[in-house]
Amino acid sequence: MSLSDILFIIAPIGSALALVFAYIFFVNMKKKDPGNKTMQEIARHVKEGAKAYIRQQYKVVAIFFLFAFIFFVILSFVLHVQSRWTPFAFLTGGFFSGLAGFLGMMTATEASNRTAQAARSSLNSALKIAFRSGSVMGLIVVGLGLLNISVWFILLYYIIMPAQINSPFAVRNIYEVSVIMLTFGMGASAQALFARVGGGIFTKAADVGADLVGKVEAGIPEDDPRNPATIADNVGDNVGDVAGMGADLFESYLGSILAAAVLGAAAFINFPELQIRSVILPMVIAGMGILFSIIGIYLVRTKEEISQKQLIKALSRGINTSSILILIGSLILVKLLFQNLPADIFIPLDGLGLWLSILVGLLAGIIIGKTTEYYTSADNKPTRGIAKHSLTGPATVIIDGLAVGMQSTGIPVVMIAVGILLAFSFSGGFINISTGLYGIGIAAVGMLSTLGITLATDAYGPIADNAGGNAEMSKLGPEVRKRTDALDSLGNTTAATGKGFAIGSAALTAMALLAAYIEEVKMGFQHLGQKTFEVAGSTVEIANAGIQDFMLHYNVTLMNPKVIIGIFIGAMLAFVFCSMTIKAVGRAAGKMVDEVRRQFKEIKGIMEGTGKPDYAACVDIATKGAQKEMVLPSLLVIIVPILIGLLLGVAGVMGLLVGGLTTGFTLAIMLNNAGGAWDNAKKYIEAGNYGGKGSDPHKASVVGDTVGDPCKDTAGPSLNILIKLMSMVSVVVAGLTVAYSPYIQKFLGIF
Repeated sequence: MSLSDILFIIAPIGSALALVFAYIFFVNMKKKDPGNKTMQEIARHVKEGAKAYIRQQYKVVAIFFLFAFIFFVILSFVLHVQSRWTPFAFLTGGFFSGLAGFLGMMTATEASNRTAQAARSSLNSALKIAFRSGSVMGLIVVGLGLLNISVWFILLYYIIMPAQINSPFAVRNIYEVSVIMLTFGMGASAQALFARVGGGIFTKAADVGADLVGKVEAGIPEDDPRNPATIADNVGDNVGDVAGMGADLFESYLGSILAAAVLGAAAFINFPELQIRSVILPMVIAGMGILFSIIGIYLVRTKEEISQKQLIKALSRGINTSSILILIGSLILVKLLFQNLPADIFIPLDGLGLWLSILVGLLAGIIIGKTTEYYTSADNKPTRGIAKHSLTGPATVIIDGLAVGMQSTGIPVVMIAVGILLAFSFSGGFINISTGLYGIGIAAVGMLSTLGITLATDAYGPIADNAGGNAEMSKLGPEVRKRTDALDSLGNTTAATGKGFAIGSAALTAMALLAAYIEEVKMGFQHLGQKTFEVAGSTVEIANAGIQDFMLHYNVTLMNPKVIIGIFIGAMLAFVFCSMTIKAVGRAAGKMVDEVRRQFKEIKGIMEGTGKPDYAACVDIATKGAQKEMVLPSLLVIIVPILIGLLLGVAGVMGLLVGGLTTGFTLAIMLNNAGGAWDNAKKYIEAGNYGGKGSDPHKASVVGDTVGDPCKDTAGPSLNILIKLMSMVSVVVAGLTVAYSPYIQKFLGIF
C-alpha cells in the first residue's frame, strides 16, 4: 500500500467515528429525565408536528428528484453529454442530505424537554444536554457526508478503475473519478434548498403569527400555552433551524471537499502520485476534523453564572481547541504528502504553502463568526443601539437594524477577499494558476474541517429555544425560565454566528466550484469525442488544455457582453429569489395571524386558561403554506443556469456565477445579521431593560424582530444554497452547454 492509500483510511474511519459518537450522544440524551407529564406532552406535540411537516416536504422533494433523475438519465444515456454514473451519484447526495436533516431534527425534538428539566437544577447540565444533542446534528452531517464520499471513492478508484471494464461505466483515471464525484453535490444542493426554503417559510410564518397576535395584540408572553401558534413556532425551530441548516452545511461540506479534489486532480495532472495525494488530502483533513471536533465537544461546559459572555466562553473553548488540533494535524499531513516537490511544481515552502491556505480558511471562518457575534450579541453596542431606538418606536428600530446589517458586511467581505488572495498566493497561484485554485479549494476545506462542532453550536440554538418554550408552557419556576432564556439568547448569537460561518464557507466553496466548472466543461468535450479546439488561432489538445485555454476559447473577459449579461442576471437573481421567499413568509404569516385571531375570538376561555387552543390547525396552515410556496423559488434557481448555459454558453454561465456569488454573499450577510440583531435587541429589552416585557419599547422591538424573522431564517440562509446550487447545476449540465449552446447561439445570431 502506498502512503496515499494508508492515509485515505482516515476518511472512512472518521465518518464511522462520527456516526458512532452521534449515536452515543443520542442514547445518553434519551436517558436523561424527560420532565413531568405536561413537559412530555408538549414535546410530543412538537415532535409529531415536525414529523408531519417533514413527511409532506419529502413527498414534494421526491417528485422533483424523480423528474431530475429522468433528466440526468437522458443527459447520460441518450445525449451522452454526462457520465453514466451521474444520475445515481445525484440520488445518493440528495438521500444522505435528507437523512442527515431528519435524524438531527428528531434528536432536537427529543432534547428540548430534557434540557428544560435539567435547567430546573443546573445551567451546566442544561447546556450539556442541549449542546451534545446539537452535536448529534453536527456529527451526523459530517459522518454521512464523508461516508458518502468515501464509499464512492472506494467504488470508482479502487474497484471500477483498476478493473478496466469495457463499458459505458468505465472510469479511466483519477481525474475522471474526481469529476464524476463532484456531480453528486447537485443532489445535496437541491435537497438543501428545498429544506432551507420550505423550513424557513414554515418557521417564520408561525413565529410572526405568534408574535404579532400573541405579544403585541394580546399582550401575552412568548411561548404562552394560550397562544394557538406556539406549537407551530416550536415545530418551525426544528424543521427550519435544525433540518434546514443541517442540509445546508451538508451541501457545503460535500461541495468543498469534492471541488478541492477536482482542482487537485487538474493541477497535478502530469504528476500521477501528486495527483492522487491532492485528491485524498481534503478527505483526510475532513476525517481528522471529525476526531478533533469530538474532542472539542467534550470540552464544552460552564459555571452556574448566567451571563452570555460566560456561555460564549464555554462554546469557544471547544471550537478553539478543535481548530488548533486541526491546524497541527493538517501541518503533518501536508508535510507528509507534499514534501520534495518536482522542479516543475512550485508551491512556496516546499509544499507548506498549502498548509498556510488551510490556516487562512480557518482564520477567515473564525473572524467572520466573531464579526457576526459582535453585530448580533446583546452584549455589544450594535444590538444595544437598536434596543435603545425602541424608545422612539418601531420605525427607528427597523431603520437602525437595516443600517447595522449593511455595516456588518464590511469585515466578512474583506476577509473573504483577503482569504482568496492569500490562499491563491500561498499555493503558488501567481506562477501556476491551477495550484492557486487548488489552494482556494483547500482553504474552503479548512474552514469546514471542524464542522462537527461548529454545526453543533448552531443546532444547539433551536434546542435551547424549544426548551424555553417548554418551560413557559409547562409553567416552570422563574429560575428555570431565567436559565433557559440565557441559553436561548446565546442560541440566537450562535445561530447568527453559524449562519455567518455558513455563508463564508459558501463563498469559498462557490469560488472553487467556478474553477471546477471549467473542468466539467473539459470533460464535456471528452464526452463528445472532441480531441482538439482552437485557442487564439492555435490548435490545442483538450486533454492537455488548462483553465486559461478554456477561458480564451470562450472569451471569458469583461469585454464580452455575454459575461456582463450573466453578471447582471446573477445579481438580479439573488434579489428576486429573496423577494419571493420573503413574500412567501408574508402570505403564510398573514394566514397564521388570521387563524390566531379567529381562535382568540371564537374559542371561549383561551385567555382565561380554561379553553384549549387548536394547535394542529396552525401547524397545518404553516405546513401547507411552506409546501406551496417553496417550489417556485427553488425551481427558479435550478432552471436559470440551464437556460443561461444554452443561450449564452460558458461565458454567460461564468458571469452568472460571479454575479450570484458576489451579490448573494453580501446580501446574505446583511439579512442574517440584521435579523439576528433585531432578535437579540428584543431579548435585551425582555431581560428588563427599557421597561421590559409588555412595555411600548418591547412592542416596538417585537415589530423589528418580526421584520427580521424572514431575513435571518428564510431569505438570508437560503442565499448560501443559491450561490452553490447555481454552480452545481452548471457543473452537472456543463456537457449539455458545450454540446448544444453553439447551435442555439448560431441560430439566434449571437455566436
